[in-house]
Amino acid sequence: MLNWNDVLRFADAGNPTPDRVVRKSEEEWKAQLSDEQYHVTRRKGTERPFSSGMCSLFEPGLYGCVCCGTLLFDANEKFESGTGWPSFTQPVKANAIAYHADRSHGMTRVETTCNTCGAHLGHVFPDGPAPSGLRYCMNAVALKKQAASLEKATFGGGCFWCTEAIFRELDGVHSVESGYSGGAVDNANYRQVCSGSTGHAEVIQILFDPAIISYRELLEIHMLTHDPTTLNQQGADRGTQYRSIIFTHNNEQRQIAEDLLASLKDGFRDAIVTQVAPLETFYKAEDYHQDYYNLNGGAGYCQAVISPKLRKFREKFKAKLAS
Repeated sequence: MLNWNDVLRFADAGNPTPDRVVRKSEEEWKAQLSDEQYHVTRRKGTERPFSSGMCSLFEPGLYGCVCCGTLLFDANEKFESGTGWPSFTQPVKANAIAYHADRSHGMTRVETTCNTCGAHLGHVFPDGPAPSGLRYCMNAVALKKQAASLEKATFGGGCFWCTEAIFRELDGVHSVESGYSGGAVDNANYRQVCSGSTGHAEVIQILFDPAIISYRELLEIHMLTHDPTTLNQQGADRGTQYRSIIFTHNNEQRQIAEDLLASLKDGFRDAIVTQVAPLETFYKAEDYHQDYYNLNGGAGYCQAVISPKLRKFREKFKAKLAS
């Protein structure tokens, strides 16, 4: 989950790398966009407040960049800010948005642009609701509503390098972030969590399309790709930070998790010790932990632990893999 410090860091030190880049000439943008869309997105204009019905639209869905189609926001992160512009608390992915210091009009603000095509979207402010405290104040004409809606799932099952590598390969999974949850220390770092003193577990947070892969299917994969019967331990990794846990985002997820655990209890020789708890706050881990296996595949831990686990996973769940 991004916070104001992340926003300031991106605006000051450089933005995250986008998944892709789209560049067009001004003539091509003009031919593609309406006059107002072009004025806002390519000339950094601002639409009139309360001029769009999108402000009061809260039905499920996704919002993409009107210029390049890149997914930017999920309706689940939308809230009524009373400002006259659509407002969100988080982008769908940390690298979907780029941030730039804006000192125009005698103010100091942080401009937001599409990290794929550079389209001006609006600004972000540190006066949004908890837990992120962010308000992405967007021009409605810069966004295009899409029918699908993404959901989040948060699991812990040992070292997050392992679990992240597995879930990144599934069809319907939009993104996976490693992080910490379930403890009592705000913004804990890796060293603190590894000490076992914070109460946090190493977890992954998955953004997925339920039309392609269901929450129950994700849970089944989670339960069958780690040992849910060893208390505070996965292999050689020991400590409460490696506990088996399912953090639920709503009551429906809680019920699905409890039903699944009940249905699996006779399938294991030992008792399942997996915890089910409501998610309070997810703290994204340091950048060097993200996509660790793909970026460090030759490292000893990756070769000895993650690669064999991935091979078993791919064979067992090959029908669920992204093409």
